[in-house]
Amino acid sequence: MHKWTKPIALALALLFTLGLVAGCGKQAATPSDRPIKVGVTAGPHAEIMDVVKKVAEKDGLKIQVVEFNDYVQPNVALSQGDIDANSFQHQPYLDNMVADRKYDIVSIAKTVIFPMGIYSKKVKSIADVKQGAVVAIPNDPTNGGRALLLLEKVGLIKLKPNAGLKAAVTDIAENPKNIKIKELDAAQIPRSLDDVDIAAINTNYAMTAGLVPTRDAIAIEDANSPYANVIAVRTKDKDNPAFQKLVKAYQSEEVKKFIQEHFKGSVVAAW
Repeated sequence: MHKWTKPIALALALLFTLGLVAGCGKQAATPSDRPIKVGVTAGPHAEIMDVVKKVAEKDGLKIQVVEFNDYVQPNVALSQGDIDANSFQHQPYLDNMVADRKYDIVSIAKTVIFPMGIYSKKVKSIADVKQGAVVAIPNDPTNGGRALLLLEKVGLIKLKPNAGLKAAVTDIAENPKNIKIKELDAAQIPRSLDDVDIAAINTNYAMTAGLVPTRDAIAIEDANSPYANVIAVRTKDKDNPAFQKLVKAYQSEEVKKFIQEHFKGSVVAAW
């Protein structure tokens, strides 16, 4: 039995070594030597990222665009490592998700602003809004607060002094026209225009519904909006050179020109 001990031991050692080498080879794949997966939502974010992808290729960076159909899964996928970055959300929304779900995710660059607008099929201006008008706003905390700030900006309500970006309906301090706030899912609001007097609609959903913000909105956020969209990555990856190339490609003149010409003011570069 002794004469087989040494050969068997050597064989096992060799197999163990090969296993380590194979394992190390698998772990070596990083965003620097493979396409990076960037999550986006369908619509403008996806269209812009397709242009970013072409610009990035000139700098040696390959991008695989992964589309999602809601605002939740892109952060879940990023947190779980299914994608490497995402570009679909503004900073306040990211801050809220990180605080609520403890994601280890950070923003590394600003991208664009999608100005929220107020739309109506019943009035042509804010001045025409009547007493007791029904006003639809998004029902999620971040976009709901954004809508309330816009309603305050146009003079329909006044919020409590410290309401801030997370303003809620309960923060309304003055409501001179006694407007009735109706909170709905953001994606459903364009379809509610027949049932309400005015509605605050995110630009991506407005565009999907065939509305042009600069043409159809009776009021709109300006370029100084605090709701700039961002590129987000896992915190441990924030200094990875691959993502620096992604930012460089996104904030290029080619992409800015595309945004200006294609979206005609409904999407604004934030850099």
